[in-house]
Amino acid sequence: MPYAGIVLAGGAARRLSGVDKPGLVVGGSSLLSRAVAAVDGADPVVVVGPERPGHEGVRWTREPVPGTGPVAALAAGLALVPGDGVVVVLAADLPGVRKSTVDRLRAALADADGAVLVDAAGERQWLLGAWRLPALRQAIPEPPENASLRRSLAGLSLVDVPAEPGESEDIDTPADLERHR
Repeated sequence: MPYAGIVLAGGAARRLSGVDKPGLVVGGSSLLSRAVAAVDGADPVVVVGPERPGHEGVRWTREPVPGTGPVAALAAGLALVPGDGVVVVLAADLPGVRKSTVDRLRAALADADGAVLVDAAGERQWLLGAWRLPALRQAIPEPPENASLRRSLAGLSLVDVPAEPGESEDIDTPADLERHR
């Protein structure tokens, strides 16, 4: 089944002194490269954030007001995704995300509006999910700037997909980065 991919690659990385998190290298690949590889086969692949070299074949976009949160970034990405199929949405700071992660999310979607990865503590990882485009578009508030992603998406019918070890971890702090390197 065809699908689109949106990778959210913006953000201020305040806890990492403003470093470009998607550009961080873990295991020989940038975090952005890992996220793009996880949605290999998606059409289109949209990256929301500042354009970075070395990622041919993706479509780049930015939210109208950068820094206004993931809902605004998601809305900007959705604007470049045609049709009413399925979209996989990933953050670009996930060192453990893999193609198999995306495949499990897509397979779990069934008749629900979304399938979301759930970490070992039982927390939904809102930026690790597969979504039906009509439901996702309808859930995005107007205006999307500074809206809560959890509140925007929590009303949709969801399937929880248990994360495999390390799959849902992100890099927010220097300690996170060291642990993954």
